[in-house]
Amino acid sequence: MTDVVLDKAPVNDTPPPPSSTLRQPRLPRWAPLGIGALSAALGSGVGLVAGLESRIQWGLIAALLYVVINYTLATLVEGSRQAKDRLATSVVWVCFLAAVVPLVSLIWETVVRGSKVMGVDFLTHSMNGVITLQEGGGAYHALIGTVEQVAIASIIAAPLGLLTAIYLVEYGGGKLAKAVTFFVDVMTGIPSIVAGLFVLAFWILYLGFDYSGFAGAMALAILMLPIVVRSTEEMLKLVPNELREASLALGVPKWLTILRVVLPTAIGGITTGIMLAIARIAGETAPILLLVFGSPSINNNPMEGAQSSLPYYVYEQWKLGNTASFDRAWAAALLLIIFVMVLNLVARAIASWKAPKSGR
Repeated sequence: MTDVVLDKAPVNDTPPPPSSTLRQPRLPRWAPLGIGALSAALGSGVGLVAGLESRIQWGLIAALLYVVINYTLATLVEGSRQAKDRLATSVVWVCFLAAVVPLVSLIWETVVRGSKVMGVDFLTHSMNGVITLQEGGGAYHALIGTVEQVAIASIIAAPLGLLTAIYLVEYGGGKLAKAVTFFVDVMTGIPSIVAGLFVLAFWILYLGFDYSGFAGAMALAILMLPIVVRSTEEMLKLVPNELREASLALGVPKWLTILRVVLPTAIGGITTGIMLAIARIAGETAPILLLVFGSPSINNNPMEGAQSSLPYYVYEQWKLGNTASFDRAWAAALLLIIFVMVLNLVARAIASWKAPKSGR
């Protein structure tokens, strides 16, 4: 019997390369924070030496130093490819901070100054009979006016904008749809004073109606309408066509498909767009100056008589030019921010409640 001899595989005695050669040198994780602290210190030092009094200039110098130092160290340690990635990341962070810092400082300044007179008396009293140079009074009449005017404008603009967007996305496609889209884009850039002048000329001068909160609400509705149309249109376009096709394939009519499939799918974005439009018109002052005319007393009837609003109240108190009026103006500005914030929270709650539930 012949013995079979199996050849053994050659043994490789070469040791594996060290693990360090398989890794590219990297900056430590704390490097961005360290570079940021170093840049802030250098920016402050350069600002002091150069005699720059503005802290904004110090911040810009520190931001520029942060980008340059981060890119230089990454190039020396990690190579040019990774350095480009860190450069892009640094620019994004600097732009983010440049956008957040003014917002935070604005909110902080409004809260600090507005909290001096913000209280129960400020929310439950008007300026009727209050001497402008003395402390006291409140913005109850302005809050009532803002709520009523914004509510009326929303009742007018939200359904019209929603139906217009549905037509453009679901039914449009011809010359009429192109014309509507063009005029909606034009209306988006109309100054608020022009909308106020249009309502003033047509509603008050031509038709002969009096100054009222309803007249101001119509001007606000003109400003709100194109925002609702554009935001709703974009949200409807994001709904997958497969959902529409599946519904139509089951024999569901087109109008019912839009009502039961398309709108519930896009309800979150639609609600957010409407709230953004409301926030846009809540701070308008020019149409109120022309049409509502302002009033220091409480007027619960938006269809008759002069009425105030929070933006008009801020302008009115600032125009008086004394310490007490400045404090009331800051408090009204804080109240307007709270009003818009509450609307956004309500919109998010409604959107999460009405949004379709995703299953596994």
